[in-house]
Amino acid sequence: MILHQELRAKGDLGHYQRVKMAIAPLRRGLPLNQPRERPPSPREPARWIASHPDIRGLHVTHRLHRLLEPCPELKHAHDLVRRFAAMLANRDAAPLLSWLDELSRSGLPPLAGIAGGRREDQHAVAQGIITTYNSGVNEGRLPDVELQKRRMAGRAGVPLLRHRVVLIAHLRRRYADRPTTAPR
Repeated sequence: MILHQELRAKGDLGHYQRVKMAIAPLRRGLPLNQPRERPPSPREPARWIASHPDIRGLHVTHRLHRLLEPCPELKHAHDLVRRFAAMLANRDAAPLLSWLDELSRSGLPPLAGIAGGRREDQHAVAQGIITTYNSGVNEGRLPDVELQKRRMAGRAGVPLLRHRVVLIAHLRRRYADRPTTAPR
């Protein structure tokens, strides 16, 4: 507060919070000349863990390893996710039961909950791992239907909604046929 008042007396128009943030590292005993990284948000490590290691950049990989070192629970969760990703990449459902058992014994309540749900549907999960077919096309249509229902909000009947959804599907198909990269 005194430093802020002295700066004000010399003509600085800065806010008190700015001065407070500038001297915070000094109060914690941190050196000022070393750059510090901001801590990642919870979504960032989740995205890093879920993404394939070849896709992550070198900087992100180093940050993830520094984050995993002091936390054995997070490291264990990372290992479990990578094992499941390997099952998907290899289309091999054989280790699924042992993976679900380890997920249940992990000691992490959210993961144990996931294991319970997957164990009930283990045959469907195994089929989803080994087959090349998926319901991605249908999953893309459901938001279209919901969007049209919200837009029309009781002003249209089923025939008009159906017509609009069919038109949207036609447009998606038309633009999906276009090449995504320029021809050489």
